[in-house]
Amino acid sequence: MFAPPKRSEIDPRTIKLLVGLIAIFLASLTSSFSVNEIHSISASYHEGGWARDFLVGCLFAISAFLLAYNGKSKLEMILSKIAAISALGVALFPCSCSGHGEIVRFVHGASAGLMFLILAGFCYIFLKRALEKGHSQAKLRAVIYAICSFTIVLVILVLGIDSITDGSISAKMPRLVFYGENAGLIAFGVAWLTASRVLPFISSSEERFSPFSDRAD
Repeated sequence: MFAPPKRSEIDPRTIKLLVGLIAIFLASLTSSFSVNEIHSISASYHEGGWARDFLVGCLFAISAFLLAYNGKSKLEMILSKIAAISALGVALFPCSCSGHGEIVRFVHGASAGLMFLILAGFCYIFLKRALEKGHSQAKLRAVIYAICSFTIVLVILVLGIDSITDGSISAKMPRLVFYGENAGLIAFGVAWLTASRVLPFISSSEERFSPFSDRAD
């Protein structure tokens, strides 16, 4: 009755679009549904209710999408699988925060750090690919990827310095971890939303993608 779709069953641009949107709104969702003011996104796990549901559900969704994403090279495929496992580590092994201890020490922090490092790496991969295309929209995307990559690396450095100095920065800014994680996730989300080719001003007409279109590429 209906003609088969021209696009592949799992479209990488749709994956990028969904991952980008989840990453952008995750911090706002967990904070909005937390009863108390949370000092990190992961602390919403201990809030219970919808705050925990959004945290764990979104991390599982990101993990599933990253597991399905293979990119355009073997390196991207391997990195996406490692990032997927890291996202599960963040979800399944809660942080030692809000007066709660860790199930297994260091797993949560190591998983979060590794995931953010890989996400910064993806921004760099997307940047190089955009520069190779050379047209004006691609160059604009490259700038966005560079800003996103820099933001994620800066967040890792600031939170890392705070950790090894026993909270010297967060002592003056109690929600430092939350703001840092939020900035990192938004940067990650913007990069993947950009890479999805949905946004019109940074994608040429030939590249532009809509999840509701049946165009193959």
